[in-house]
Amino acid sequence: MARPRSFDEEEVLRAARDQFWTLGYAATSLDDLMAATGLGKGSLYGAFGSKRELFLRVFDEYSARAVEDVSKALAGPDASAARRLRALVLAEARARASDPKRRGCLLAKATAELAAQDKAVAARALATFRAIEDQIVACIAGAQRHGDLNDRIDARRLGRALLATLRGMEALGKAGIDEAALLEIAQTAIDELHFGKATESSRARRAR
Repeated sequence: MARPRSFDEEEVLRAARDQFWTLGYAATSLDDLMAATGLGKGSLYGAFGSKRELFLRVFDEYSARAVEDVSKALAGPDASAARRLRALVLAEARARASDPKRRGCLLAKATAELAAQDKAVAARALATFRAIEDQIVACIAGAQRHGDLNDRIDARRLGRALLATLRGMEALGKAGIDEAALLEIAQTAIDELHFGKATESSRARRAR
């Protein structure tokens, strides 16, 4: 009969996540993980399998949270969709500038390090980015329906461009670009969405 676990799994996963996030996957050793989690080799392997399996568990949870955070930030009625988009872009700029450790995003960091040689990581990263893109596109479409964005520009096209901007700000923030520059980039991206430049058809729909 298996003995019950004598540790908090969520705390262990948080500790492992922070270790992978700070050092990267390759540079994180088993000794690092044991020191961070307070577990021995047998307990770690018994509970989570290999180092790679532990990393994938951490990566899956981080990715799910990233999608959830964007979903919560962008969810709401069409009438406030444009405001939520603005808030998301500006919040991303400020968050990247206020990261003292310059760790950036674990999703982006792991994708850059592992996606080329690990198909599982590549597939998970792609699915996560697509899910985030879908949330952005849905919010853009809502703003277009309400007449706050030009509906002659394809929402998917705008969403992909905005996602690329968000990921680019993450990389620049990690490199040490200051908040003023990041906010300037964010504002330019907002301007390029053509807020307030609705077509006659979208204005008519809004007036109904």
